[in-house]
Amino acid sequence: MSYWLKNVRLETGYKKENGQVIGTETKLYHLVIENGKISRIAESPESIPNNVEVKDAKGLLMLPSFVEKHVHLDKTYMGGEWKACIPASGVVERCQIEKNKLASIPLSTRERAEALLDVLLAVGSTHVRTHVDIYPEVGLRNLDGVKQALEAYSDKVSSEVVAFAQHGLLRSGTVELIRDAVRNGAGIVGSVDPATVDNDIEKSLVTLMDIAVEGNADIDLHLHDPGHLGTFTMKRLAYLTKQAGWEGRVAVSHAFGLGDVSREEVREMAYILKDAGISIVTSLPIGRGVPVDLLTECGVEIAVGNDNIFDSWWPTGNGDILERAGRLLERYRWTNEVALSQALRFITGGKTPLDRNGNQVWPKEGEQANMILVDASCSAEAMARRSKRKAVFYKGKLVSGSLDNNAY
Repeated sequence: MSYWLKNVRLETGYKKENGQVIGTETKLYHLVIENGKISRIAESPESIPNNVEVKDAKGLLMLPSFVEKHVHLDKTYMGGEWKACIPASGVVERCQIEKNKLASIPLSTRERAEALLDVLLAVGSTHVRTHVDIYPEVGLRNLDGVKQALEAYSDKVSSEVVAFAQHGLLRSGTVELIRDAVRNGAGIVGSVDPATVDNDIEKSLVTLMDIAVEGNADIDLHLHDPGHLGTFTMKRLAYLTKQAGWEGRVAVSHAFGLGDVSREEVREMAYILKDAGISIVTSLPIGRGVPVDLLTECGVEIAVGNDNIFDSWWPTGNGDILERAGRLLERYRWTNEVALSQALRFITGGKTPLDRNGNQVWPKEGEQANMILVDASCSAEAMARRSKRKAVFYKGKLVSGSLDNNAY
């Protein structure tokens, strides 16, 4: 596939007045898309050959497409009828309710996963990390359904699959099932709350690391445990990560304990996490979360994900990761041009059109053409106003939206 995408608005630098950034400069360009990549970026006055396919961006701003770093494709009710959550006394009861509900839904795991993928694509996400519940009662059926959905959408979205022990890693039969899941295509292993769900921090973490090393898999640990219980668990995970040589391959989702301790303790934990190459994934829950500002300042890699979207755990959610990231702006009062535009990196795998100094760093020739066209003058406006996504491209292919006025 080869075509020209003309009249694309790209950011070129920050506008300054008396040394202060007051806006973002942009220019129109033509892009040549070949074999799923941006093969050339040309100034817009350049003439386009007559014998090529041309798509017109009509001056829309181009941004990197989004990375949805935390979602549960197997849990969602998407595509089915409305269901609110049933009250539960805790995680164990919630898991039991979920098992019963999902077993009674007429739509298959694949159908529900595909319905949610359509939602995610419409708002600009072309990569997903999905957790898939693995437990004895269901075996690998959830994994099979999610894999079928991801295979059907493989020309629209890239993916990572986490074999997730939602109901406890140390439950009878679960460890072998997680191993089986890794052998059957899951590239990441995950568990939840080694202290309060598995009731044995050390055994749970060691078992998780053993499975990862044995299967050459990454790790994504869900950690809701509060305060020093949570930070102690992270310290042990960091130690085991370095001991196994697994630096850069481990993430902690939620990590609520980091939001419960002092700023001084967070700095200490940030050093430990960075040293072990452990990243943090947060859904930015209201009223509970992690100090993203301080962790970022200390060099810890942070990503934002939606987590539960219309399922047994949470009835809300529209899949819009740009809207979710907007909570950062409100929580930390990131209101100036630079702060707004740089916040984009939390939902793009670290990519921003400009670096903090205003140098253009994206897109570059040779990069995959994973991009979105938005109705905004710059990335700062897109972040602040949650601008409409008009068209979404994956490897150069238009996978959602269009180049007319109909868009999310």
